[in-house]
Amino acid sequence: MNYELNITASSRVGLVRSNNEDMILVGDLLLRNGKMSKHVETVDSDRYIIALADGMGGHAGGEVASAETLANLKYFFSDLPKGLSPGDFNETMNDWLRSINHVLEAKGIDNYSYRGMGTTLVALAYYEHRFFWFNCGDSRLYRLHDGKLEQLTTDHSYSNLIGSKEKNSPMITNCIGAGCKTSYFDLVECSDKVMPGDTMMICSDGLSDLVEDKEIERLLVREFDANALCQAAEDEGGRDNVSVIVVKIEKG
Repeated sequence: MNYELNITASSRVGLVRSNNEDMILVGDLLLRNGKMSKHVETVDSDRYIIALADGMGGHAGGEVASAETLANLKYFFSDLPKGLSPGDFNETMNDWLRSINHVLEAKGIDNYSYRGMGTTLVALAYYEHRFFWFNCGDSRLYRLHDGKLEQLTTDHSYSNLIGSKEKNSPMITNCIGAGCKTSYFDLVECSDKVMPGDTMMICSDGLSDLVEDKEIERLLVREFDANALCQAAEDEGGRDNVSVIVVKIEKG
């Protein structure tokens, strides 16, 4: 089946922070501190990727980590060989994860201000008539199906561990860079969960920490607009950078 993807994306610094460590990738376009919309027909290509990275590591480091990761992913994904099986796709993306960890670590060695920088990553990928999602960290992918919102990804964070007593530990338990030696992807083929009429939404925790799922659901049902979701986070105080990608799935 061919698909039409109607995409809106928005990334904002928020109302408290002075810099935006989030970054968005839509196809071959990188976005920070702005908004965009795009219409894609999968019949025109055997692959398309939509991703979000939420950087960490201070003013310089977080911005660099998210930008470096998505720029690297953009070129790697576009150069994937044809004919990969789902298992091959999984293995290849995990090879890339190990590689980008080395890249961020090397940048920290070369430049002290980048030491310890890292980023989350969540992505929805179309590859040869299949959809996959992969996640590292606590940024999220949701699906709106028949008016009901469902979180597809699982947060890699202490707040998601029942009974965790690690009050002084970092909130993130899995990420790219930031000294994480055991980075991993949750990587799932989700072709059966991407149906015409569905809406997929990717967001940083600047949205999910401030806006309840029920309100996100209401906004997605009412309007197809990533910028409106970013505004909802700012209306709740905008304590963090906030970035959102909304993808409406239609039959091609």
